[in-house]
Amino acid sequence: MLIETLGAARDLGRMNEIAGVLIRHGFGDAVRRLGLADALERAGHVLRREHAADLARLEPPVQVRLALEELGPTFVKLGQVLAGRADLFGPEWIAEFSRLHSQVPALPLEALREQLREDLGDEPEAVFEHFEPEPLAAASIAQVHRARLNDGAEVVVKIRRPGIREVVEADLRLLERLAAIAEAEMPTLRPYRPRELVRELARSLQREMDLAAECHNAERIAANLAVLPYMQIPRVHWQHTHERINVQEYIAGIQGDDLERVRAEGLDRPLLARRGAQAVLKMIVEDGFFHADPHPGNVFYLPGNRIAFIDFGMVGRLTARRREELLSLLLGLVQREPQAVADVLLDWAGDSHGASLTQLEMEIEAFVDQYHGTPLAELHLGQMLADVTTILREHRLALPADLALLIKAFISLEGMGRGLDPGFHMAQEALPMLRQVLRARYTPRALGTRAWNTLRGALATAERLPQDVSRALRNLRRGRLQLHIDIAHLKRVGDQLDRAANRLALAMVIAAMIIGSSIVMTVKGGPTLFGLPAFGFLGFSAAALGGVWLIRSIWRSTHRRDDD
Repeated sequence: MLIETLGAARDLGRMNEIAGVLIRHGFGDAVRRLGLADALERAGHVLRREHAADLARLEPPVQVRLALEELGPTFVKLGQVLAGRADLFGPEWIAEFSRLHSQVPALPLEALREQLREDLGDEPEAVFEHFEPEPLAAASIAQVHRARLNDGAEVVVKIRRPGIREVVEADLRLLERLAAIAEAEMPTLRPYRPRELVRELARSLQREMDLAAECHNAERIAANLAVLPYMQIPRVHWQHTHERINVQEYIAGIQGDDLERVRAEGLDRPLLARRGAQAVLKMIVEDGFFHADPHPGNVFYLPGNRIAFIDFGMVGRLTARRREELLSLLLGLVQREPQAVADVLLDWAGDSHGASLTQLEMEIEAFVDQYHGTPLAELHLGQMLADVTTILREHRLALPADLALLIKAFISLEGMGRGLDPGFHMAQEALPMLRQVLRARYTPRALGTRAWNTLRGALATAERLPQDVSRALRNLRRGRLQLHIDIAHLKRVGDQLDRAANRLALAMVIAAMIIGSSIVMTVKGGPTLFGLPAFGFLGFSAAALGGVWLIRSIWRSTHRRDDD
């Protein structure tokens, strides 16, 4: 049953709320096709549809944004994840997703006090020399207060909202089930990989809710950027940091979008743009561990043309192989080598979902070739990456989640750089570092290390080969060799057969009741109803009700197939 498919009874209230919000925002058809409406109505829930007609007049991207905002923190975070998926959504959708924010009313200090006592071991006024009761900022997951330690250090205290984990986990359970149903029942959504998106959202939220993990990320990036003296990462005060709370150094600087103040303070804006680009490129290209959300609110400019990054709840990771592929892609774009770009993107896109790979390759080559002869200073690397993802989207291909996050970071970085310096060009900053990293990969020592690792892996595989073959032959002799074959939609066909068998069985029961009641009607004596034998009358009535239910069920099933 759908109720069993969609989850336990504890999630019914939230499911009712989600379905009601979607219907009010004009997505009633999606609610019906996912089976939410029927499941909730059978469970006794009534869906409210007030204002649905007014909201349905809005453009679909606006409807979706408003619905996500109304549904709360998990869905706002989902929209923020989708804002980085230019390979899946067009510019109008990305613009609306980018407008999503998690600013919510702050909780009063008294609502946080019990949790703070548990995490700090005492009242906040006793642990800190000064604790500001009014927060600096409040979001859906946590809120931030300013404080001063007993040694005089100015800090910010980030506190996770009480009970937020339970809310998020309930929403993720529902989203996982709905994504599975959407992939099975709505083929047009499969290229968007809804289950993969939900998994990406779950990973992002789990990392963001662990405030101690955020501090570990900050320290790792601080260690990687230690060679750049102009970069500053907030220092962590571990004695007060736990999963639900962290305490970090307070950064007093100019926020990244306050360009007028940057000018008034006399900072060197072109130099800030270059330094920010060098820091992010180092994180991505050299370290493979980068700040995945470098928007202006997370960047501060400091005296001496220094730069500080804050908020490391969202970070990206790139394996060594991914970094090699990224090097090939960026060098191909910067040096106008279309075949190199096409090869990397086709590997990244993976499953083609029926796309014409030949046509896709031709379009990528034509796109890159149009920049042939263009001076390096005129290349907009961020825009080029955005255009490439547009080509993939038009062919209904999606990038892996880690690469979509990377491209979003690149585009945000170039936008910030151009805000500081209209003459900033990411390609000029990237090319020297890309060449340096590429040269480092082909030094004798690097080549020797890779060759040794490859040889060691091959020897290990060869060593295990006799045991693997022996095990396979032994299982074959015992008849235990198993071959797993997955057939698409087989479960759906089985469910349809099951429903058909149930209807056939019910029809046979109804027919038996009619025949039996007819025989009872001929028997003289016994109790009567309305002048007819009571048992015969009740049998006919039950058969009539069963027949009406069966006809209604068949009609609704046929009506749905016609709509689909």
